[in-house]
Parts: sequence; C-alpha cells; structure tokens
Amino acid sequence: MRVGLIGKKIGSSSHFEENGIVTPITLVKIEECIVSKIKTKDQDGYNAVQIASIEDNLKLNKVNKPQRKIFTSLEINPKRILKEFRVEEDNLLKVGSVIDISHFQTGQIVDVTGTSIGKGFAGAMKRHNFGGLFASHGVSVSHRSHGSTGNHQDPGKVFKGKKMAGHMGAKKITKQNLKIMEIDLENQVMFIKGSIPGRKNSIVLIKDAFKKRNNKK
Repeated sequence: MRVGLIGKKIGSSSHFEENGIVTPITLVKIEECIVSKIKTKDQDGYNAVQIASIEDNLKLNKVNKPQRKIFTSLEINPKRILKEFRVEEDNLLKVGSVIDISHFQTGQIVDVTGTSIGKGFAGAMKRHNFGGLFASHGVSVSHRSHGSTGNHQDPGKVFKGKKMAGHMGAKKITKQNLKIMEIDLENQVMFIKGSIPGRKNSIVLIKDAFKKRNNKK
C-alpha cells in the first residue's frame, strides 16, 4: 500500500465521454500534501507516513506543542489536517517530501474516506428505512413509530444495538472501488466517479483501493 492524499470536496458535476456517455462525478481539490513524519516497524511497530495538509491561514500559536515542533522543523506554515497512512516498507517517503495530484493516475481505482452529512435526530423510518405501522386498523398517532423494542420478562431488557430513533449521519464512511475519471494537473482537481461522503468543502482522504489490490494477487 502507498501513502494517500488529503483533499477537499468541492462539489458534484457530470463527465462527458467521447462516446456520449454521461457519468456523475465528484470534484475533489487536492491541497499541498507534505510528509511531516514517518513511522517504521523497528521503532514504532508498523510502517506509516504522516501527511500534513490544508493551511486555512492557521497561526502557529493556535496548534499544540507537538504539531508546532513538526511545522517549525519543516519550516512550513501550520496545517490543519495531519493524517497517518499505513504503507509498506518500500513505500516510505522522506520527511519534507511534497506529494501532489500526480500521485494518482486517470483510470485508477481508489477508496475515499469522509464524514457523512449530519442529519440530527431522526426517526426509525428515516434512519433505518422502517416501513412504519398501518395507516388504519386501530393504529392512531404512532404511524411512524418503530413499534415494540423489547421482549418478555426474559430477558426483560432492550439489547444494545437495537435499531431505534437517534442521531443520524456525521460518521466516518469509506466508499470503496471508485474510479478516477480525469485529473486536472493545472488546477489540482480530481474527478471521481459517483458520490463520496461529506458535504461541500469537507475533508476527504484518497488512497489506493484495498479490495482491488487484494483481488489482483
């Protein structure tokens, strides 16, 4: 596995191919990614590369001391996002290396991780796609309720993980095996087929597809 990239979701659009096929795509802006730290199996127990990205005019006195030490040693402006990617030993990079969008190629299959849009408190029908109760036959007021949640006296409790109403969204989600339709080197924008989790201007992580890699072996 190689190191991934940190990007910012900037919106959705359509991709027109030469044969006339229209494909829905998501546009991701790749910010400057700098290798801020590496971890080795001998010293840390595993191999990983830490990437720093997304500047956002962050001041040095607004970050914690460990991160401040990293940015000072690299002589770069503070970055808002620090993300660690597990890699193989052969793919370890030098601290201070800069990775841009050319790290990936058009047609490559990738996994994209982001935070889904928060929906707040949602009922069982919206959250878990329940059908709801009858519209008639004695049912009143509680048409969108989830119905009974517990059992009889034995076990006399509601089991953990029961599908009920509650907070919906705002979770870390990874969409796998997405195809890169096109790469704009000049504007550092990546066109990814389909939808990816998160709202506009949210942070996403792009890395080599894990399942596709395993299937090739």
